[in-house]
Parts: sequence; structure tokens; C-alpha cells
Amino acid sequence: MLSRTLRQQTRSFHSTIRKMGVTIQSLAPGDGVNFPKPGDHITIHYTGTLDNGSTFDSSRTRGAPFQAVIGVGQLIRGWDEGIPKLSVGEKAVLKITPDYGYGARGFPPVIPENANLTFEVELLKIN
Repeated sequence: MLSRTLRQQTRSFHSTIRKMGVTIQSLAPGDGVNFPKPGDHITIHYTGTLDNGSTFDSSRTRGAPFQAVIGVGQLIRGWDEGIPKLSVGEKAVLKITPDYGYGARGFPPVIPENANLTFEVELLKIN
């Protein structure tokens, strides 16, 4: 009994101190085989929203997928760490804290300072 209580407290403790990073919620599975690695060129669709629900950017609205190199510092840290966990074809929501996004400075006038970001992403291909 004491052991189970201690495990529950430990789990609770870890979840409450996690205040930074990226959280991934899968919406639709990918192929489960092909995952991007640092240096890979990726093609994705994404929609980015703020905590208030307003959309600040979307490749879908522009009508063209976004292409970038993953894991080499070209993207926000939340993408560099979150997208490699997705396989080709997967759709997911990435919830990114400010320190893994645009931080204290934000990206004026589009993203305010210290903003949490939510991205719905679909990994279309690894080029």
C-alpha cells in the first residue's frame, strides 16, 4: 500500500513540475516506420494557435505545405524536438511552452511574449 501511494505521489510530482517543453497528442497515426532525423528535409502542413484560440499562421490557409530542415536550429525548439517523434502521414497536436517557442520576446506583432503555442501538424514527407 505504501509503495503504491509513493508511486502515485511521484507521478503527480513529476507532472506538476513539468512546466516547459513540448507535449504531443497524436490525432491520426502515420506509417510508424519513417521518422525524421536531424538534418532531414521535411514537408508538413500546420496551423498554429495561441491559448485564446486565435490562429497566427497556417500553411493550409496559404495553400502550400511548409518545408524545412529539422533538428539543426532553423525551427523553434518545440518543432525540432516534437516533429522527429512523428512518422510520415501522422497528424498530431504539439503544445509548446514559451521556452520551446518564441520565449520572452515573442514574435511581434503575431505572437505575444511568453506565449504558449499549439500546432496541429501533419508530416507529409521526408525529402
